[in-house]
Amino acid sequence: MKFPKETRRYCPYCKKHTKHTISILSAGRQRGSLRRGSLARARKRGLGRGKGNLGRWGSKRAVSKWKRRIKSTQRKVLLYKCQECGKIKGKSQGIRTSKITIG
Repeated sequence: MKFPKETRRYCPYCKKHTKHTISILSAGRQRGSLRRGSLARARKRGLGRGKGNLGRWGSKRAVSKWKRRIKSTQRKVLLYKCQECGKIKGKSQGIRTSKITIG
């Protein structure tokens, strides 16, 4: 999808329509390996602690019995920065697309 570098939209801080610059929210670095099925993720969810029959929390079935379906696109979040007050407002819900070009 293509977006312009600047657009006019309502700023809730200025309470009027102003020019905004558009940017994409960066993903940042991944903290820890909390992949699905990892032991660290299960421990963060509170599994595998205590006594009794909780020892089965880390095991999975054979790979042929289950598949992880990976989404082909990611959700991109657009940030709008007001040129008058400098405040940044993001869209409430990201856009699921494979590629975003600005400008």
